[in-house]
Amino acid sequence: MTTLTPPRAAPGAAFGQLVRNEARLAWRQPTSLIGGLALPAALLIIFSFIPTFRQPQAALGGSSPLDVYVPILIGFSLAMLALFGLPIPLVTYRELGVLRRLSATPVPPSWLLAAQAAIQLTVALAGIAGILVAGAALGTPAPANPAGFALAVVLSVAGLFPLGLVIAAVARTTNGASVIGRLVLIPMLFFAGLWWPRELMPAVLRDVSDVIPLGAAVQAIQDSMRGPFPPAAPLLVLTGWAVLFSILAMRFFRWE
Repeated sequence: MTTLTPPRAAPGAAFGQLVRNEARLAWRQPTSLIGGLALPAALLIIFSFIPTFRQPQAALGGSSPLDVYVPILIGFSLAMLALFGLPIPLVTYRELGVLRRLSATPVPPSWLLAAQAAIQLTVALAGIAGILVAGAALGTPAPANPAGFALAVVLSVAGLFPLGLVIAAVARTTNGASVIGRLVLIPMLFFAGLWWPRELMPAVLRDVSDVIPLGAAVQAIQDSMRGPFPPAAPLLVLTGWAVLFSILAMRFFRWE
């Protein structure tokens, strides 16, 4: 008597189904969608109603504050996704035992990491597009160096997203991941220029901003939007952080 076994789904189809399931869960708990997609564009629109934000200023290199805030808000979007959108679902799954149970199935647990990264990357690209579209509607210039802008965004993602995996590695609970994310986010946003643009910072603060991931990301994105190709310094800083955070994440990430 022949025993019939159900056909196995192709790896690509199985991974696609996992991505769709994770996307549905992200839609039901839209923290990353709000922080990484809606909030930055909304802040840019709100800033546009401040008259002084539309006036060019010599201290900002002839740009208006609204122009300066476009790359800052792009960095804000990426940081929100890296520090909250990526680690919190993973820590929640580990806390609930989902990762442990998944390791007993034919689906590799690493697929869940890849699915979450794909979702957050998609939201990041949509968030960047939303900021650029909103900025264009408000009169801010488009990136003058598209190739440099694309490279700056890629390295910004590479430098920030592994930091989220480090948080997922060290946080024991979902609340712990949220607290760590906030403790990391607030100083990074300060040095990235959210409250005080980098051009107006004293030299010592600019030096600190240049070597932290989000500060280097804003610098590289801002330079590419103004015209020249991003200088090597912020690109190398982002590459260094990407390597360091990736090594730490692989070393300390726990499935249980």
